[in-house]
Amino acid sequence: MSSTLRATRCLRVSRPVHPRSRFITTSRPCRNEQTADVGVPATQTKPIGAFRGGIVGFLAGFSLAASVAAYNLLDEYQMASAALQASVEELKLSTEKISSHVRRIEAVEKDLKALEGKSASKDELSRLRAEAKKIYDGLHVEFLDLRSHVWGMQQDVHSLLKKDNTSTRI
Repeated sequence: MSSTLRATRCLRVSRPVHPRSRFITTSRPCRNEQTADVGVPATQTKPIGAFRGGIVGFLAGFSLAASVAAYNLLDEYQMASAALQASVEELKLSTEKISSHVRRIEAVEKDLKALEGKSASKDELSRLRAEAKKIYDGLHVEFLDLRSHVWGMQQDVHSLLKKDNTSTRI
């Protein structure tokens, strides 16, 4: 309070030179005079009413809860998105495997159809088997005939040798 009184004593209002302008100046001794430091003046704060404080508290709590919920929702969304992406990749790999198996099956079916045209049926096979059996039986009969013929020739040769053996000596 005393500093304000001193400051007002040192203030001197000069007369305006021009009627429209006024100058407030201080003299040199007042400007150089030390004033006592009384501290920072306290600012008055308005007390917050119960209704206004309730609204502010509600809004602060609601915004905090909403931000936590949004963070959790975003985290769950990212996890679900990653799981979905992984399942899509797995599905893609299994689809490629199935496609390769289908291509191999189609190639095998194509080869099978080509072989069906070149292979013999059951009827043809049984007919060929019967022919081979007839040929084998025929060859067996001829072999037996040939064997009996050779045996007969051996008998003749032996009999001739016995006759020659008794009559001629070398």
